[in-house]
Amino acid sequence: MTPTPPAGLPPERARLVCRLRELKDGTGLSLAALADRTTFSKSSWERYLNGKTLPPDQAVRELCRLAGEPEGRCLALWELAESEWSGRAATPPASTGTPRAPQPPRSPVAPRDERAGGRGRFMAVLASLCALAAGGLSVALVLLAGQSTEPRPAAPSPSVPAPRCRGSACEGGSPMLMKCGTDPRTLASHRTATGAHLELRYSAKCGAGWARMWSTRIGDRLELNAAGAGRPHSAEITDGLAAQSYVYTPMTEARSGTVLRACFRPVTGARGECFEARL
Repeated sequence: MTPTPPAGLPPERARLVCRLRELKDGTGLSLAALADRTTFSKSSWERYLNGKTLPPDQAVRELCRLAGEPEGRCLALWELAESEWSGRAATPPASTGTPRAPQPPRSPVAPRDERAGGRGRFMAVLASLCALAAGGLSVALVLLAGQSTEPRPAAPSPSVPAPRCRGSACEGGSPMLMKCGTDPRTLASHRTATGAHLELRYSAKCGAGWARMWSTRIGDRLELNAAGAGRPHSAEITDGLAAQSYVYTPMTEARSGTVLRACFRPVTGARGECFEARL
């Protein structure tokens, strides 16, 4: 289930907050744990995840890294939210129609002796600037020479939360809430005729697979089935925020040799599209 952002947020920021909350839930980390594993404080993450402040793009990158997700789509959402936040997306104000004040006529070309005097002053200023630049470069070289050349120790890699289910216990569960989405493998990808993107995913730690979709429309549906299993699990796009985010089907148990099959049912009524992968 896609997290719901706080009410009253502008549309683009609401989409970003929704996605960040989904990633945070997928990591299974608390705000304090996020602060320990990133360069941002607990209070900063509280503001970012509640839409009080637009996070910097570096915070988005670090959260994607912890969640094991590609950062491209989140950064695209961040760009839209930042444009909305800063006002760059607003329509530029119309011209007031006030005529410009008449410009004074350009002065005729100065006599030769005046041009010569101006050239001399220019050369004097240029020489002063070169002297200042040389002095600044000397200071910089001295400072750099005094710095240690020892490499900085690498930051410790964040620990991955343990999954909450395994095999049949994952049947029908959410890959995010069960912590199976932190280190998954993409088995197959497919792009539909309507432009939706689909993937079959598998977690070896959980022994379960699922499907996900994005770039969808309200009413689109995705079904997942494993050969020999019971009825398929499905997910449906119910609102605009879900259409702008990753939406996951519930999981199904998957073992070596299992064939996972996903079928996309577009709201347009067009023929469904299916694809599959074998473990």
